[in-house]
Amino acid sequence: MQIRKILVPVDGSEYSQRAAEYAADFAKLVGAEVVLLICRMSIPPILGQAAYDQARNSLVAQAEEVLEPCRRLLRERGVPFADRVLEGKVEVAIVDAADYERCDLIIMGSRGHSELEGLLLGSVTHRVLQMASCPVMVIR
Repeated sequence: MQIRKILVPVDGSEYSQRAAEYAADFAKLVGAEVVLLICRMSIPPILGQAAYDQARNSLVAQAEEVLEPCRRLLRERGVPFADRVLEGKVEVAIVDAADYERCDLIIMGSRGHSELEGLLLGSVTHRVLQMASCPVMVIR
């Protein structure tokens, strides 16, 4: 099996940073491209335009803040990459992105940002393991 494209979901946590570091080294080793993915919450359409724009700008800024260290890491290691910001249910976005991008592997952290979020991402990781059509590597 040849690995040409690796999906790396990130959320700014220590676990996702470790996954990004592992993915950078692994991609360099096998000559693969990395697709960074961050999932953000959906914005309810019932907000007024000003509130909607403010919420969207805040979420975009948060996504950029999470993605930038991972982009820098991949640039420094000379690994080709793309990044995607999706919204919706996290595990569905991860699996759909892996399918759409035709990824050969998903490398993700075992837990998320905080203890509470870690429990949620731990369950997200479990669901991705069950739903993904490609192999999933979980980094602790």
